[in-house]
Parts: sequence; C-alpha cells; structure tokens
Amino acid sequence: MSFFQVRNVEIVGARYLAPSEIIARLRVDTTGSVWDDPVALEKRVARHPQVRTVQIGRRLPGTLVVRITENLPVALVPFREGLRPVDVEGKPLPIDPARANVDVPIVPAPDRTVLLLLSRVRDTEPALYERISEVRRVSSTEIVVQLNTVSVRMMTDVSPDRFAEITSVEQDLARRQAQVAELDFRFRDQVIARLQ
Repeated sequence: MSFFQVRNVEIVGARYLAPSEIIARLRVDTTGSVWDDPVALEKRVARHPQVRTVQIGRRLPGTLVVRITENLPVALVPFREGLRPVDVEGKPLPIDPARANVDVPIVPAPDRTVLLLLSRVRDTEPALYERISEVRRVSSTEIVVQLNTVSVRMMTDVSPDRFAEITSVEQDLARRQAQVAELDFRFRDQVIARLQ
C-alpha cells in the first residue's frame, strides 16, 4: 500500500556526519515499506567509521527515522597528511577539520591513555574539557595539560574527579589574585602553584 511506502528519511543525531553519507549507505528502495525489517539497513549504516550506534524506526506515513550516535572526536593528532580528528581508541575519523568545526585538544600522538583521559573529562566536565588546547606526555607517567589560562602537570593515571579539582584551585587562586604559570597536581593531597 502506498501509505506505507518509504517516501522520506529523517536523520537524528548527526553532528559531523553528512546526512547524504547516511542516505547513500541506506540505499533505500522507495518501493519498500516502512514496515520492512530495518536490520539490513542498520548494518549498512553501522559500517561507517563515524557511526557508533544506529537504530531505525518509522513514522507514518512513509518516513524512516534513523537515529545515530557518532564516534565523536576526542583530539586532533598530527599525521603525515596533517591534523586528523581521532576517537578515544586513536582511530582517525573521516572528518575534515577544514570543513567542520572540530574544537578538540591537540595531542602529539594517538596515546590511548591520554585519549581515554580526555574522553572521561569530556563526559564528566565538559566546560573544563573545552578549555584544554593541548595535552602532551612528558614522561612515561606524567602529562602536561595546557588550558587556555595555565599549564597543569599531572600523572597519567589522574582520575576525572582529581582533574575536576582544577576549577576549584583556579577559583581559590583568583580570589587571592595570584598570577599562576603552572599548577602541579602530581602529588596526592596537594597542589603546587608556580607563580609567574
């Protein structure tokens, strides 16, 4: 019945991924019904490296609703062809930073430990994550996180909760009108502020 034929495709959740790429992967047959089993369509879309999850539903009359969750970039990493966005696993994502606004920290290599930390901070402290411009490893156990106002020295196994303490330390130092060049979070129950 024509009432159930696929006439429209609605895409929900695409941020970096162009809807045209999803449509191309769907290869929807307009003679098909919205009641056809969507598993084959979901599998085709799920093979795209930018897609983490996909679920296809329907809205009558004649609309397939494609809900995707993207693999979001966690950092930019220099490769031979230039800076490339990578996911938490360090896999390059098919996002062109020249065409899409990819505002993520730069890391010198796809370091799994650093990327996992950035992902956790992005999920738990998004405002703090947005202030990170660069993260670099300075030894096997230490990293330096460059915020827009200060450098922060930390251990690679820093927890997101400990990372979040940066904000309260900065607020305390601002109340004291201290001009800080670097915060050192490497020590267990203390923070060392190196003044400018």
